[in-house]
Amino acid sequence: MKKALKEREAGKLQLSVIRMARSAIKNRSIELGRELTDEDVIEVLAKEVKMRREALAEYRRAGRQEAVAELEAEIAILEKYLPRQLDRNEIVQMAREAIAATGAQSERDLGKVMGVLMPKLKGRADGKLVNEVVREILKDGQR
Repeated sequence: MKKALKEREAGKLQLSVIRMARSAIKNRSIELGRELTDEDVIEVLAKEVKMRREALAEYRRAGRQEAVAELEAEIAILEKYLPRQLDRNEIVQMAREAIAATGAQSERDLGKVMGVLMPKLKGRADGKLVNEVVREILKDGQR
């Protein structure tokens, strides 16, 4: 935040995003009535990124390029403070391990697999992508 303050014009967007993130973290802390753990902070930041990605899709459909560019910049700033995101291959590997551990056989077992998998991936992978990968594996019967 201090670096963004010193950079004035160049750091204006960064400062704005950091202030928003700090506010969201503070609000979550008040909601829970306690200090947040690192995992809680990661969860808050991941939620902020997810909200921006959803808005990004809407702005693209509406053809609002200036808003798209700003949201992409905000996402890039927020992602600096999140753990490295897993790629699809890493998610597939972990999903196969979770499927083997739960003994899942079909898409009906999706909930069991997601229940085991998501705590391991929290903040490191988008839940929508994880769900998609698990469904594909269960549908194909691959393990």
